[in-house]
Amino acid sequence: MIRYAKFLILSISIVLLTACGESAPTSKSGQIASPSAAEILGNPDYLAISYGGYRDKTRDTVPSEADLKEDMKILAAMGVKVLRTYNTSQYPQASRLLAAIRQLKLEDPSFEMYVMLGAWIDCENAWTDNPNHYEENLENNSAEIEAAVALANQYPDIVKVIAVGNEAMVQWAQKYFVYPKTILKWVNYLQGLKKSAELPADLWITSSDNFESWGGGAKGYHTEDLAALVKAVDFLSVHTYPFHDSHYNPDYWGVLKEEESLSKLEMVEAAMLRAKQYAISQYQGVADYMQSLGVEKPIHIGETGWSSIASTAYGASGSKAADELKQKLYYQHMRDWEKASGMSVFYFEAFDEQWKDPTDAEGSENHFGLIKLNNEAKYALWDLLDQGAFEGLTRGGKPLTKSYGGDEATLMRKVLVPLKSHMGIHKITTVNPQAEAGVAVTADNYVVAHPAMLPTDTSNMTYPSSIIKINAWEGTMDIYMSEQGVVEIATRPGDWWGGGLELQGDKGENLSNFKSGYLHFDIRGDSSLVFNIGFQSGVFLAGTQVNNFVPFGPKTSNVLGDKWASYKLPIAALNRGADLTDVRGILYLRSNSEADNKQLFIRNIYYSKG
Repeated sequence: MIRYAKFLILSISIVLLTACGESAPTSKSGQIASPSAAEILGNPDYLAISYGGYRDKTRDTVPSEADLKEDMKILAAMGVKVLRTYNTSQYPQASRLLAAIRQLKLEDPSFEMYVMLGAWIDCENAWTDNPNHYEENLENNSAEIEAAVALANQYPDIVKVIAVGNEAMVQWAQKYFVYPKTILKWVNYLQGLKKSAELPADLWITSSDNFESWGGGAKGYHTEDLAALVKAVDFLSVHTYPFHDSHYNPDYWGVLKEEESLSKLEMVEAAMLRAKQYAISQYQGVADYMQSLGVEKPIHIGETGWSSIASTAYGASGSKAADELKQKLYYQHMRDWEKASGMSVFYFEAFDEQWKDPTDAEGSENHFGLIKLNNEAKYALWDLLDQGAFEGLTRGGKPLTKSYGGDEATLMRKVLVPLKSHMGIHKITTVNPQAEAGVAVTADNYVVAHPAMLPTDTSNMTYPSSIIKINAWEGTMDIYMSEQGVVEIATRPGDWWGGGLELQGDKGENLSNFKSGYLHFDIRGDSSLVFNIGFQSGVFLAGTQVNNFVPFGPKTSNVLGDKWASYKLPIAALNRGADLTDVRGILYLRSNSEADNKQLFIRNIYYSKG
């Protein structure tokens, strides 16, 4: 209740900063006067959405202006008046989109559509096996920013925000991550252009990133550069995705024991209400961090959404989160929250796109849209179809119809109920409450997950000082622990995979007394798997992280099989420059080799001094 009260207080301040009345004024000629970002964002008459019009399995096939005009008319019929895009120079969709909107405005002076223009930011050597996060891809980033500047000046009546980067600062974006200093550099550059009248003075500048990247989660993100960035932007564009955490951090997710007697619909509704509160808590984390810096400025949700189909982590074999009923409920919750809080929510996304996961037709990333590629409007939009909102409108020359042929009973049969009692364990909560992170562990054995090793007053053993999160990086694999204490991993199609067991405290574990010791575990799995296993020390965001490992797989001395094998790996053999006073990843797995749906099992994990 206290956290929610803080949220309401901050929401009031946001309303005061951003509200502008009910609609934009018109000129004597009937042309809609061009409002500022401050007048649009937080205005309930200006619904926002993330937009990509790509229809094929590659972004090399760019939608035409005619395609884009069709999409704009559909979005306008949904009440949408603000779009968010993601690239400027790399693909011509943004420039074509702006031209299409201008054409629509010329055809109908009352037509309104405004854009938060995204400029993609990469690190040096992004999307390779050796990304350099300390430096940026200067050629690409410069081209993206300069194109954004040119488009903002060419279409000042349409472009109201430039967003520098998309999830470019978050730690798990291992292929392209940059440090906040890079985003800060470009934000300051754009703010300087505003001051020198080389950009419109009322154009707002932001960066659109994960709630943790904005300081709303792990304190490791709280750096001087991030604090400077918070002060430099005009507002914070924050991403929150309870959908993803339904699998990777499912504290809020599933049906509680006392809810299992409810109807199927009631159980799902209760779970989705918790999803909304979970999103609010992530927003509040950012608000609290901003308040700690003594900063007052608007926060808007730059991305949030819910997929309707998933083949793995979020589908029938995972968290059972993906279906059209849950998507509809989440969409309604986000729009209700938006109105109550006086902020904008850029809902992700308008239309399904299949380029995001071209190798898996049922990959969840392909199904966040409210409208399918076959022109079926999903359950969230059925009411609008009934109201005739899309009458006479087409996409690809074809009208919109209802998904499931409008058969609600068939749709409901596809809905899965996520019972908590059937879900895998994603956090190891057996901790030593007397242990203090950062203080050297003196026990002979440090037990991570071993049912037969139970620390007592008489045994010289200890548990970790904080909860351990069982984490997959960028959704590259499924990972959880069974009730029997076995860490189960299933890899996915892709060019790399990784994750591990990560301490959640503000400090790492001090295992300096284990310098001459060992990491123990039992392991079995597919013999073709190639990967590194060990531990991580230091902090990625601070540039001190070191991956300490030995290789497993074919052509190594450590080949997997279908029977359990016990390993006792010397810390000295794993060590690649570790700071053993700051061990954060208590078990680390990483591979640059493709592994299509392979399985791996690990159990009895502990460290010993000898």
